[in-house]
Amino acid sequence: MISYSLLDLSPIPEGSDAAQSMRHSLDLAQHAERWGYRRYWLAEHHNMPGIASAATAVLIGYVAGGTSTIRVGSGGIMLPNHSPLVVAEQFGTLASLYPGRIDLGLGRAPGTDQLTARALRRNIAQDSADTFPQDVEELQAYFDEPRPHQRLRAVPGAGLKVPLWLLGSSLFSAQLAASMGLPFAFASHFAPGFMRQAIELYRGTFRPSETLDRPHVMLGLNVFAADTEQEARRLFSSLQLQFLALVRGTPGRIQPPVDDIESRWSETEAAHIRRSLACSVVGDPAAVQAGIQQFVDEFRPDELMLTAQIFDHDARLHSFDLAARAARAVQARPAL
Repeated sequence: MISYSLLDLSPIPEGSDAAQSMRHSLDLAQHAERWGYRRYWLAEHHNMPGIASAATAVLIGYVAGGTSTIRVGSGGIMLPNHSPLVVAEQFGTLASLYPGRIDLGLGRAPGTDQLTARALRRNIAQDSADTFPQDVEELQAYFDEPRPHQRLRAVPGAGLKVPLWLLGSSLFSAQLAASMGLPFAFASHFAPGFMRQAIELYRGTFRPSETLDRPHVMLGLNVFAADTEQEARRLFSSLQLQFLALVRGTPGRIQPPVDDIESRWSETEAAHIRRSLACSVVGDPAAVQAGIQQFVDEFRPDELMLTAQIFDHDARLHSFDLAARAARAVQARPAL
């Protein structure tokens, strides 16, 4: 059976605030646990008015503390923003509090604009994304069993073997994940351009490691489900409006859905957003099941990470409930 997981950006709708969004994230995670999702991941973004998950490790602890069986993790922690030791201590703490339930997905991008990235970076004289492979190795070493007379340790963290994932939207992280024998998650839900090439590169060059003996590919997929196709399309418009705001350089809170999305953008903007959101399944339960099945048949992922930026919390719950039911009916296909 293919595994299904859930990615949450803890969206802040217009008229609401971050505190309410975090409570909604916990509520969604509790439902996701009952619906059978395998993982619940939160993503690091900064200086984004519509996203409440900037302090990702803190929010992971809040969600893990309010659930009991679902794995909770990061999709991802943007490693260039942090020292590997601090990340090891944070996730060592989480893994100590919630053993066997914490994942650490790592990204190479800053998760924000360049001005904010400069405010976050620990070494502004050097682009720390250039040292990403070395930082991943350093972080991995902190989770290993400590050696005799080792002077620098992550406490807690040492010996906990917190599972690492590499995340990416290009070929760089695919190649690095393959060479390190780590699972790989591709950000196809917003940047699908290199997805097929990244999957082929990762699977074709994968080297088994102590933690993983065969390649494991997770793909992101936007899923907007409702009782009718018309309502699902309407819900999807909030994500389209969010991307339109990003294209125009005016990011803000999640906007209410609209019926006239075509009147809101130019042809050039529409074409760009459609490319970015090409990996999206939108419709009623039958259409969602068919769409997920088609995606699985074409790309043969080992795991799918479903996500949806929906304005209304109850509609978001209903969408992920319908998506879980549809996913259970999908037939897995062996990896190519």
